[in-house]
Amino acid sequence: MKHDTYPPQMVNPGDLRRPVRADTPNGREHKMSRKIDETKSLEQIEGIKWPAPPPDATGLVKASHELRKLPIGRLDAHELSRLIGQDIGVPWLLPIALDLLRRTAHDQSLGDFCEDDLLTAALTRKSHVWRSNPGWVTEMKEIIAALDGISSYIRKDIQKFLKESSSQK
Repeated sequence: MKHDTYPPQMVNPGDLRRPVRADTPNGREHKMSRKIDETKSLEQIEGIKWPAPPPDATGLVKASHELRKLPIGRLDAHELSRLIGQDIGVPWLLPIALDLLRRTAHDQSLGDFCEDDLLTAALTRKSHVWRSNPGWVTEMKEIIAALDGISSYIRKDIQKFLKESSSQK
């Protein structure tokens, strides 16, 4: 495997587009005919193996290194939020996160929505991520529209996202 220095350069999120459900067991097909195999880890997808974290690294850094080794399709909401919140693997993980948020947003009215951290991690990505992927913006707006009884701290993130995404047209 290829070794790069930490942290690696982020891949341009514009290289991938909003996923379209594929009829394959292993992944999602993107509009640009790029299939993402969700049985692979970020290390495998990116072809970059990070060096071991330093011994005095924080728990978040150590966890991020370990999460990069897991198949992306098996990451749960908490793990996705940790990685996305650190801008790790965003081009591959944000479509998975949006899919999870879309599926759980409808349960939120029943009191089951527990993906607040993932929603916040997704909403607070830099504007270039959203600008490069207008399909993701549309999908996030649909998720927001399905939410009910949003906490005030998330409402601020939503307002900022909506304002920035409206000014990008």
